[in-house]
Amino acid sequence: MQIIHFLQEWWGHQTWPEIIGVITGLLCVYLAAVNNIWNWPFAIVSVGIYIFIFFEARLYADMGLQFYFMAMNIYGWYHWSRKPANEKKTPVTFISKREVILSAIAVVLFTCILGSVLKYTTASFPYLDSFCTACSLVAQYLLARKVLQNWLIWIFVDIIYVGIYIFKDLHLTAMMYAIYVAMALLGYLDWKKEYKKQMG
Repeated sequence: MQIIHFLQEWWGHQTWPEIIGVITGLLCVYLAAVNNIWNWPFAIVSVGIYIFIFFEARLYADMGLQFYFMAMNIYGWYHWSRKPANEKKTPVTFISKREVILSAIAVVLFTCILGSVLKYTTASFPYLDSFCTACSLVAQYLLARKVLQNWLIWIFVDIIYVGIYIFKDLHLTAMMYAIYVAMALLGYLDWKKEYKKQMG
């Protein structure tokens, strides 16, 4: 009975925007993992809701990231819809050395610059939040470009996000990101199989 009471009390603290954001967020990642173009409209809804959630939680880097996600979701939807005429889906690509180097430079620069700005605000975890934001920027770009290794970056960064959101009492969001880790692993394995088939 105590567990039921605890769960009822916990559920009472959850908000409808977060619940809808979580449901649409899970749907968009699952659909992306199974290579379905309909991930993009669900992603747009989820991102729109999380702009407000992260503003209230004072996770300003995460809030700013949602605006970028919004633009990348629109771009991803466009890019995935422009598949070659002889393909059912846009082909999966393998990351290049140039993309690895540029991604690493982008993460370091973005973390240092944004973290240095945010440390003078009321932001929570200015450098850690900036690092996760930088990794997410790169991963989202690679997802939109259909690069296989985007999933490995998501696995890494989502594990860190689980800890941040637990600490900020965004428990539903933390649970969503824990599920994201599993979905990103699914996505990586599924896309890797698809890539091998293309190469085969």
